[in-house]
Amino acid sequence: MGAFVMATGIISVGLHLTGFEVLSGAALALAAMVWIALATDFVSRLLWTHTRWETEADTPPALMAVAATTVLGTRISLLGWHFVATALLVIAATVWPVILVLVIGHWNRRMPGAVFLVCVSTEGLAVLGLTLAQAGVGDWLATAAVVFFVLGLILYLVAFTHFDIAQIWRGAGDHWVMTGALAISALAGSKLVAWQHWTGAPHSVLRVVTVVLLAINLALYVILVVAEAIRFRPGYDPRRWATVFPLGMTAVATLSTAAVLEVTWLRTLGRVLLVVAALTWLLVAAELSHTRFRQTA
Repeated sequence: MGAFVMATGIISVGLHLTGFEVLSGAALALAAMVWIALATDFVSRLLWTHTRWETEADTPPALMAVAATTVLGTRISLLGWHFVATALLVIAATVWPVILVLVIGHWNRRMPGAVFLVCVSTEGLAVLGLTLAQAGVGDWLATAAVVFFVLGLILYLVAFTHFDIAQIWRGAGDHWVMTGALAISALAGSKLVAWQHWTGAPHSVLRVVTVVLLAINLALYVILVVAEAIRFRPGYDPRRWATVFPLGMTAVATLSTAAVLEVTWLRTLGRVLLVVAALTWLLVAAELSHTRFRQTA
């Protein structure tokens, strides 16, 4: 359920940015509870079922643990709980290189959208680091974030060469990570643009890169929506939480970019996209409840 934490956590961030604090807090509490359960399971497998942990750790979805931790840490930092957020950053940064090497070492030619989690997890470290830097935890975090930002973009390009493009038409939900990875990259870019220490040419380059990333993100968003309409895929699938996350991340990236560039219509678009993401979250949650009810009936 790492994708659930990612989806719920980013919806919480979006609700916070748009002033819906009560709903944001409820989403954060839900994401945190599931994260604790997942973290407990992760540690228990590592300590007592090491062989099973190694088998699962070399698959792309294993990077959801890193991505979920960074998303949760980002929302917690926005609460002002910087010590907790820093601890989550340390955990994510410690686990990230180990799982990343294992995952890349087991790539093949035609892979589902989860292959883009190499980018999402890396950019997640950049976003959390920048959020903490903006909160005054340490300027060095912004410098480190630049490295993760660039590395994340490189990993996206490499992952794309391994992505099965047919997943756009027949994917079960995680194919949306293709655009979600661009969204979190655009979010990281917008935070770099907002960092006051960047001036001159570097600042201008970051603005252009961020706008380009968001534009491609939105274009792919539209393509995937059209593909979903043409090849309708009803019914619940756990990978649908990996659809909700890109929807929410696109909304947050749009809102963040709008704030940095001071573009009113972009902020309006971000709010609309957040509504779409929240409604999709409710739909997937309802489908999950219905499926569980039928299984127990």
